[in-house]
Amino acid sequence: MIEQILWPALGLLIAASIIPQEKRIKFTVAGAGWALFSIHWALQWQHYIEVGDYVNVLLTVIASIGSLILGFLLLKRDRRIMGNIRGVSTINSIFMATTASAFGGLSYFAFSEINPLNQWLITMVTDQTVWLGSVFGIVITRLGTNLLSVNGHRVEIILACTAIESMALFIGIIASANASFKRMAMAFLVSVPIIYGLNLIRNVFVIDAYGMAWFGDPEMSFYIAHTIIAKAGSLVALFLIAYAVMKILPEIIDMIDGIINLFRSIFKNAG
Repeated sequence: MIEQILWPALGLLIAASIIPQEKRIKFTVAGAGWALFSIHWALQWQHYIEVGDYVNVLLTVIASIGSLILGFLLLKRDRRIMGNIRGVSTINSIFMATTASAFGGLSYFAFSEINPLNQWLITMVTDQTVWLGSVFGIVITRLGTNLLSVNGHRVEIILACTAIESMALFIGIIASANASFKRMAMAFLVSVPIIYGLNLIRNVFVIDAYGMAWFGDPEMSFYIAHTIIAKAGSLVALFLIAYAVMKILPEIIDMIDGIINLFRSIFKNAG
């Protein structure tokens, strides 16, 4: 059911990204894509409830409501999206967000939903994690396609260990910018390859900390290394990378301003 909605939604968003803005059909296609995307996110919350991930429950609800509002405004061609709010073109911002969601979503869901691509990415990250560990003098034993061991303690490399979510986010955002190829290529180079490399370092650090019990027993070591140190480091790195990307592509700041101003206007009028 989810896949039956996801791919048509992404297809419509991609089509809307390609259609010239002067074509009226662009509004209809984009609106339909956002409406379907809203349904996709609305179907996600139950999974996160089952695994106890309440942060993602909240995020999926917000994503669903936001997508629904954008879809409605585009289908209706609401006057609020046709002009400027605080000097920023809201329609340009919405279409940039459409392109970002289309290409970011395609980059992520291709690897999360298509099994051969999923297995290829996980295997590649597993291979390179073992290689990088050897560079640092860390003995990581390969037990299977994506199963590793340090000091007898096993760790499984899953999709979340590949950093595909963060890379897809930046791919989508960069693709949305109306900028020269040179600036977009620079933004790509300071984000996606660096995220990939830092993630390999993160994998090696967490696996070795867990296997060698750096912070007490193995379970506590994994928690401290993965949930506290690695996550804090990832947030700092993503902040710095986002700053560099927006310095290269200031159009992204205009997109964010436009979307924020639009929703602020909607909720202000509703209140």
